[in-house]
Amino acid sequence: MLHSEGTKRVVLDGKSLTLEGLVAVARHGAKVEIAPEAMDLMARARAQVEEILEKGAPVYGINTGFGAFSQVPISPDQVDQLQTNLIISHAVGCGDPLPEDSVRGMLLLRANALCQGHSGIRPQVVQLLVAMINAGVHPVVPEQGSLGASGDLAPLAHMALVLMGRGEAVYQGEQMPGAQALAAAGLKPVQLEAKEGLALINGTQMMGAVGGLALADAIRAARLADITAGMSLEAMEGLSAAFDPRIHALRPHRGQGLVAGNLRMLCEGSGLIDRANPPRVQDAYTLRCIPQVHGAVRDALQHVQSVLETEFNAVTDNPLLFPVEGDVLSGGNFHGEPLALALDYLGIAAAELANISERRLERMVNPQLSGGLPAFLVTEGGLNSGMMIVQYAAAALVSENKVLAHPASVDSIPSSANQEDHVSMGAHAARKARRIADNTLSALGYELLTAAQALELRGGQPSPVYQALLKLIRAQVPFLSQDREMRQDIAAMGTLLRTSTILDLVARMVPEFS
Repeated sequence: MLHSEGTKRVVLDGKSLTLEGLVAVARHGAKVEIAPEAMDLMARARAQVEEILEKGAPVYGINTGFGAFSQVPISPDQVDQLQTNLIISHAVGCGDPLPEDSVRGMLLLRANALCQGHSGIRPQVVQLLVAMINAGVHPVVPEQGSLGASGDLAPLAHMALVLMGRGEAVYQGEQMPGAQALAAAGLKPVQLEAKEGLALINGTQMMGAVGGLALADAIRAARLADITAGMSLEAMEGLSAAFDPRIHALRPHRGQGLVAGNLRMLCEGSGLIDRANPPRVQDAYTLRCIPQVHGAVRDALQHVQSVLETEFNAVTDNPLLFPVEGDVLSGGNFHGEPLALALDYLGIAAAELANISERRLERMVNPQLSGGLPAFLVTEGGLNSGMMIVQYAAAALVSENKVLAHPASVDSIPSSANQEDHVSMGAHAARKARRIADNTLSALGYELLTAAQALELRGGQPSPVYQALLKLIRAQVPFLSQDREMRQDIAAMGTLLRTSTILDLVARMVPEFS
């Protein structure tokens, strides 16, 4: 479980940033500092850039053009203008602005990557990035325009404009010119010097930030999915045999065993589990295979987190400087393929949580499958539609997720006169994963709303956890005795699932739940 809300300070050294730290800064306002050793490393790399300029030998991006213009030499009196031109020419994104948390995440990840001291940027430029985070100066960054190969060039250029006193930013809730936002926060813009524009935009920080926050949402959804599924299991008088630890020991995937254990703990003390009449020997897959499906998602999320945290602490621009050896090497660390593949996997995994959730919901509202519950979980059916369209809406989200889950990483399109002839589409994968994770939280809200209704109609004694959870839900959403406007009910469930309320309740009652 992430404990980001309790993290008040994150220190950047280029090597130890975690998903928890990203969420703490992006969403909970944790303050950011730069480790002293990182300041020293950046200063050493900057000295190497100055030495290159003095010698005059051509080095890509320092005294040459970019991309297809890499063979064009730049005179010493124009190297600073080259960096300014790079930023203003690359800030060509379009579409809706990225959310504030994603922009804060971009600023954080870019600063952290620069802290390793292989990019040649002056420390004071990175200090300004950090100061903008701490002061709440958030560049306006259009979400479309990245191919995810030479890094997230267009989005990061929009971010960098504000460092230069250009572009637009949001400060204290108001959108304004970048220079005005910096001044209002007591900050001063910088004039970029040799290599610095390239150091700011050659990287994967947009896809990393958006994808990292989508992952945090998916981790929340995976934990809530176990809780929601357990309430559905109780409402359907499910069978406990499928969660026997002996079964899962024979197929020892970590996630599968974890989820089975969660369900045993959540349903302990239930008077509804194993009570079905007439008796049945096994449940449908959506109940019996919760550990296998939810568990596979847990394992996928663990893999994605490993990939993302590796990338958070990677140097992703080009060329890279090695001050100890005195070398400058051109490579391709900006290519987003590692993230693109992982974020496609994230989207697929999150979509599966919604997929199986909607099928459990369907069983509860369908009188042919619900084991004696009234059709669509309402009395006086016909006059009342009950939960009929709740399932309909959940199905719509699931089908939307199926479209979004098509992998972005299998696509490529050449750019820059075929110099950049294979791209990752990692930014597309990140944005899709973010939307899938949010849809999945909404789908789980529909299931939980339905399971609470079904549990009360079933009667009997659920487990202590589900008695408490039902009470929590009923404080927000009354029992549905006849049709009413349900939009407020849906909104209330959405809020419950997107805050820590439910997870905090379960943590108090079942400390071992994970």
